[in-house]
Amino acid sequence: MAVRQTRRARAQRRRVKRVAASGSDLTEAQWRRILDAWAACAYCGGDGAALQRDCVLPISRGGRYTIDNVVPACRSCNASKSNDEVTSWMRRRRLDEPAFLLRWRQIVLALAAEDAAAAAPAAAVLPAEPAEPAESVGP
Repeated sequence: MAVRQTRRARAQRRRVKRVAASGSDLTEAQWRRILDAWAACAYCGGDGAALQRDCVLPISRGGRYTIDNVVPACRSCNASKSNDEVTSWMRRRRLDEPAFLLRWRQIVLALAAEDAAAAAPAAAVLPAEPAEPAESVGP
């Protein structure tokens, strides 16, 4: 039993190092926005179960935890996919790959548009330069 825990602990430490080295930058607020946008498992559509963060392009293959690479996945899909390439895994599982890819693209674009819209008003709020006072013409 101790050997098993040691292997598991060693694997977990390696994974933590890979995630840290990947340059991941997903915030909790972004994760909540992703959950709201999908509202269910991105792969099978199942809802009701706790959804986990899953990288479409796995960290072991160069992916990162970023807003455009993370989708919510049920425990079953996340464990089954492991570090497989998403399209071949979906074909093997007989899931609707084209529908997933289309929806994933739409959600990524919508989230990017929200980010751009949130940044635009901040630029518009900058104070304008004060107007020069009019010179008075007098005697």
